[in-house]
Formats: sequence, structure tokens, C-alpha cells
Amino acid sequence: MNKHFKYLKKMVIGSAICLVSMASLYAESIAKPNPYLSAPIYGITHFDSAQSDSYPYPVVKGVYNFDLNKYPQVTGGPVNIMTFASTSSNYMWGVSNQGVTYIDVSNGGFKKVSDYNFPNVRVITREMHEQVIRQNYKNVDDFAEQIKNVYQFDWDTRIHAGNYAVVDNKNNVYVNQGNNIYKYALKDSKDPSKGIKEAGVIDSTKFLAAKERITGLSMTYDGHLVLVGNSSLSVIGTDFDMSKLQIVHFDNDEYVSNGVAIDEKNGIYVASDKYMRKIIWTGTKLSTDEKDGAWSTFYEIGQQPPTIKVGKGTGSTPTLMGFGNDEDKLVVITDGANRMNIVAFWRDEIPAGFKQKPGTKSNRIADQMPITAGLPKTQKWVQSEQSVVVKDYGAFVVNNIIENVPKGDFLAVTFGIGQIIDPPVGVERVQWDTKADKWKSVWTRKDVSSISMIPAVSTTSNIVLVNGYYKKTGWEITGMDWDTGKTVHQTKFGFDNFGNGQYATIQFFPNGDMLFNSISGPFRLNYK
Repeated sequence: MNKHFKYLKKMVIGSAICLVSMASLYAESIAKPNPYLSAPIYGITHFDSAQSDSYPYPVVKGVYNFDLNKYPQVTGGPVNIMTFASTSSNYMWGVSNQGVTYIDVSNGGFKKVSDYNFPNVRVITREMHEQVIRQNYKNVDDFAEQIKNVYQFDWDTRIHAGNYAVVDNKNNVYVNQGNNIYKYALKDSKDPSKGIKEAGVIDSTKFLAAKERITGLSMTYDGHLVLVGNSSLSVIGTDFDMSKLQIVHFDNDEYVSNGVAIDEKNGIYVASDKYMRKIIWTGTKLSTDEKDGAWSTFYEIGQQPPTIKVGKGTGSTPTLMGFGNDEDKLVVITDGANRMNIVAFWRDEIPAGFKQKPGTKSNRIADQMPITAGLPKTQKWVQSEQSVVVKDYGAFVVNNIIENVPKGDFLAVTFGIGQIIDPPVGVERVQWDTKADKWKSVWTRKDVSSISMIPAVSTTSNIVLVNGYYKKTGWEITGMDWDTGKTVHQTKFGFDNFGNGQYATIQFFPNGDMLFNSISGPFRLNYK
């Protein structure tokens, strides 16, 4: 049913009756695949243009123990955000903050075929990772010293490399590193073993503000590359013709730390630590004009948390909810309040008759609801650095923050959570009610740990997964039933810190194997 008609009917006859949404009849609501990506799933960070963090691949139920020393791995990192689909189901692109690799995944295998490291970057080997993560440390300072001695790189520059990458339908991979955006391709598409070549480069200092850097990349539904800066948004063709670059600059006091979602009409959704925005790519220019459908609104912000999360605004890449004939078209984030809310914004025109809800910043906000994650009201921080996982009109969020954090190097604290610092706990599943236009909580788990890895949901198996650490058993991937919250899957890695999926995504293959993007590089795990 048309949302505008629904509100008009309420105004005309004063009826309190809400008609049943046709969207509830659909088994699943998904975004239209972007034809310019390498594949419908895994062609872009967060899996699709809607940034849903959901996939249709099965997850087995049960408890499984893995010794990661015995499984094939492609070394990278120490942040390996995601392994991306190529245009061939036999291969995938590995992207980390030291470069790119091309991986043969055919016949259940997982073997590096070729690689290309970023210029002037220190390459981290598996042995070097072992020197850092397999030690017993007394405190954060000891950990920080070992990291500095072994890794020996500028962490602030390195952490921003390769986080939000893109693979296009011609099998080019686009990655940011330092001040540059790189385009990589196979030297010989018929023989990947011949290596990877640099097929183009953009120097972002030519169009970004001073000290601004690229946060990540995306792609429009007409095949243009989207460049997300800390205080800007740009669009350019994949031929890197700088004369056609279009850019929108934000306020000087804004900071963008996450990626963007894009709808099939090329609405681009970007959140700074001040505004939530929809910017329109018309095919020739970027528009912030309301006449073109663009909008911006404030949302709640708070303080800088003590760990994991970056900045005082949202820690979420915006996620789209509602597609096709679905009644409500929304974009969803967690906000920056110290005890965060989940916030839904109307993506398109605000429904006629919709009135601004108490406590919200504008009537662009369809609803916002405090997230407890099952934690007590006395807890100061309930905050997330991860995007909201979306399946139909359901959503899942995690708490990444611990309150009693030892002073020390941010990197060491981030690496050391679990191993030498008690981990954060708390997750929550919520549901959007299309009839009442409001959020409601479905279940919480205050005993589940999710440190910094991006959660994901298997739509086939109805299981949502997180990566956490437990004092008695160590690292694990925990899978919970989407509807009940009951634990139905556990992949246990033990106390070996290779089980830390530092800021990465949890992936699965179509055959049910896990693709675990560890701190030291991705592994393929077979449950048979």
C-alpha cells in the first residue's frame, strides 16, 4: 500500500485502523543487483550496494573446533576487511591494507595465484604476525612495543587503506591507499598467474581539502566510481578522466569515517559525524538540491568512545531497508549518542501527514529507538562501530565498547581486546513495524561478545553471526537464530589470536564453507 495514501486516509476519516502492508507477503526483500559490480554478492564491501551484510549462503548448525594453523590462508593485513568476488566464480580478490591478491577458490581450494603490494608499504608475513599475536603480554604497553618493533609502519595511514573497495564487471579492483586511488587488473585475464598490473591511479590531493583523505569507494548503478572523503563526496568515471570529476564538499567541521549506500536510482547515502545525507548522482553531476530528491538532516551525536569506534557520530555505514513494492523505503544507522539509538530515515519523499516524532532532530527521521543490547541502564556506553545488518524489515546491532580501558596506544588496545583486555558484550535484534512506523525490540543477548568484526546474516539459514572472545574458550564465531536469538552455531578457534577478525567481515561460500578474514589474512574453513 502506498504510504502517502495511508496517511491521507488517516487524515480524511480519522481512522486508527492501519491496513496490512503488502510487503509482509514477500518472503524476502532485497536490493536490485548493481550490474556494474563483479557479482551480485561480494562485489563491494558490506556485500551489496545496499550495504546489507546479508548473503544467501547456508550456515551449518552445531559446534565446530578449528586449528587455524592447519587451514589454507592468504597472508595480509593486519586489517583484511573483505575478500571480494571476481567476475569468475573460480577466483576472488583479496584486499588488505598492504595490497591486493588474486585467489583461486575453485574445487574447495584457497590458494594465492598472484599479488600486488601498495607502493612503499611494509609487507607483513605470517611469521611477523606470529611474533605479535602469539605472545603472552602483561599489559598494553608491552603489546604496543611489540607491535611497533615488528610491524614498523605508520598505523594512521595504513588503517585507512583498502577498507571500502570495489570490483567492477570487467574484473578491475579499485582500492584506496594513502593519498591515492588505484585501479588494478590482471595482466592476462586468461592466465592469472602472470600477475596483477596497476591500470590507473588518482592523486586525491588534487581535489580533496588539505589533510583530507579518502575513506572508501563505491559504485553507482551506471558504472561510475564513488570516492568517499572525510569531508566530501566525489564521482568519476572508471577511466579516471579527472576533467569529468564531480565533487561535493561538506562543512569543515564534519568527518566521514564510513562507506556509503547507493540505491538503484543513484541516490547516495552518506553519514558524517554531523549530518545524514542523500546526494543524487544525475548521471552527469552530483546534486544536493531537494528538487532532485536530495536531503540532509541532523541526528544525535555524543562523545568519542574509549575503544574501537572512531568519532562522535555514527559508527555505521548507512544500510538500505525496503525495496521494490515494499511499503517503507528507509535508510538505517546507529547514531552517536553514548547509549546509541537505531535510527530509520525516510529515503524518498516524507509521507504526507507524517508528523515529527518527539526527541528526533527532524521529520526526515521515521523513528529512532534506544538500543540496550541487554545491558544495564548504569552502563555509560552502548555504541557500535559496525553497520546495521538488515534482513527484510529486521535489523541487528552490536555493542563494541568497553568502559574500563587501560591507557595506551589505540592500536594495541584494539589488538589486545580479548587477549589482554576484557571484551565488550551485548547484541540486539530489532524489527521495523510498517503499520505503526516504529522500531520494536525482538531479543537481546548480554552474554554475546562482538569486538570489532562486522556481523553478517545468512538469509538461507536465518542465522546472524558475530566474532567475539570468551575467557574460558577464546575466540569464536557465534551464530544466533534470527528470530529467537538462540545460539545455533559456534566456530571455535581457541586462544590463538588468529581467531581475531579485526574490523573485517564474516563471509561464507555458496557450498557452506566459511571465509574467515582473520587479522593475519583470510582462511577457508570446510565444515565437512
